Amino acid sequence: FQRCVGMDALNSLHSTTYEIDEKHGTDYHKRFLEFVKMIQKENLVIGGAMTDPKGDRSKGPSEQDDPDLFTRIVDSDEKGVYVSGAKAHQTGCINSHWIILMPTIRLTQNDKEYAIVGAIPADVKGLTYIYGRQSCDTRVMEGGGDIDLGNAKFGGQEAMMILDRVFIPWDKLFMNGEFEFASMLVERFTCYHRRSYVCKTGLGDVLIGAAATIADYNGVPNVSHIKDKIIEMTHLNETIFAAGIASSHQGHKMKSGVYLNDDMLAQVCKHNVTRFPYEISRLAQDIAGGLMVTLPSEKDFRHPEARRM
Repeated sequence: FQRCVGMDALNSLHSTTYEIDEKHGTDYHKRFLEFVKMIQKENLVIGGAMTDPKGDRSKGPSEQDDPDLFTRIVDSDEKGVYVSGAKAHQTGCINSHWIILMPTIRLTQNDKEYAIVGAIPADVKGLTYIYGRQSCDTRVMEGGGDIDLGNAKFGGQEAMMILDRVFIPWDKLFMNGEFEFASMLVERFTCYHRRSYVCKTGLGDVLIGAAATIADYNGVPNVSHIKDKIIEMTHLNETIFAAGIASSHQGHKMKSGVYLNDDMLAQVCKHNVTRFPYEISRLAQDIAGGLMVTLPSEKDFRHPEARRM
């Protein structure tokens, strides 16, 4: 779980740091490559922290009443910089080894202190996680580890990250005030990451298989409307997959040597993901009927009295 965000952050930083160095004569790309060597050697999971709380979205970071609504540099010394702020909706941050902090919007000259990209250990001093809620998260306390929890040991999570003077050493800093490159980084990361949503088709495959199995159990696998629904589920799922694969196939080589996938097809892939999985789930519920929606809990299935009934 959770390799995609780090992969997308690394790919977008590979080309962006190269082009910052090309313009400013900095050594961010060299620092970045050393970081990549370290995480590859140790097989570490990287979280990409891009989304800030933002506050009043009609205003830029430097115009906010609260300066910590966007992550920013608050101090520096001979060893590195200190950052404060927050990152919202951070999927998989708690099970990552390192977090890469990145800007989230286009920045101006007035926002230079917010033009920060740096890598921090997930357990660094000054970082607090506020764990997010999910609709089914109380099931973990109900003793249902085989059925109700799904992937009980390696499931995902989201959290708010609060940064209070978090230290980043100079060698883990990959952007420091080069505000004009913030939009480039965001756009390239978005291009990679929206193509990465093709992973949802794996969940779709599992759901389609489960729906077909339920149809078998119910004795209706050859009923025409059941077959039509499974065909439509497959069509929607493979449409997501096709857009993602096409985006990769249409990729082009960047100056730094990495490839960037096709932006328009990446956006189409993401657009499909915002719609089709919900329709696939609706069709699965149609096929399964009320049994799936009002199914007893695993705790009840294992209850000494209820399980005999």
